[in-house]
Amino acid sequence: MNLNLIKQQARTALTELLGLAGFRAGDILVAGCSSSEIVGGHIGKNSSLEAARAVFEGIYPGLMEAGVFLAAQCCEHLNRALIVERACAEKYGYEIVSVVPKPHAGGSFATVAYGSFSDPVAVEHIKAHAGIDIGDTLIGMHLRDVAVPVRLSVRRIGEANLVCARTRPKYIGGARAKYE
Repeated sequence: MNLNLIKQQARTALTELLGLAGFRAGDILVAGCSSSEIVGGHIGKNSSLEAARAVFEGIYPGLMEAGVFLAAQCCEHLNRALIVERACAEKYGYEIVSVVPKPHAGGSFATVAYGSFSDPVAVEHIKAHAGIDIGDTLIGMHLRDVAVPVRLSVRRIGEANLVCARTRPKYIGGARAKYE
C-alpha cells in the first residue's frame, strides 16, 4: 500500500472536483470512503486507518482553503451518519446525535475525521452540494435532490472505485419557464 500515492490521488480528485462543481464558501462536500476497498479488500472487512488518513490528508486541506465543509460518511453500522464540524451542523440546522465512530463501527475515514476536526459532531442527515464516493459507499442519500455525475481523470484511489457528483437546483415551471 503506497500511502503517498493514495494521498496524491485523493488530492488530484479533489482539485478537479473543486474546479468542476462550482463550490461556494460554506458549501458541503460529503465523502464516503471505504479504506477496505482502497487497500484491495472487501468493504467493511479490511479497515485501514492509514489509508483513511492518507485520503483525509489529501482532501481536507483543499476543502479548508476553499471554505467548504467536509461531511465524512460513517459506515452502515452507524446508519451512514455523518461527522461534521459543529459550525456546519449549526449553519444548516442539522440535528446533532450522540455517537463516536470507530474503525469497525463508523469506519476508519469517519474515525480520522472525528479525531482531526476542531469540534466534531455527528448528524444523521444532510443535503450536500457535491460528493466523493471512494469504494462504492453509496453517498447519494446525502446529496441534494438533483445529482449530476462528474468525470475526473482519477478513476480509482488505491484499489477503490471513485465516483463523484455535483448537484444543481431543480428545474421547475414547465414549457414556458426560462432557466439560466
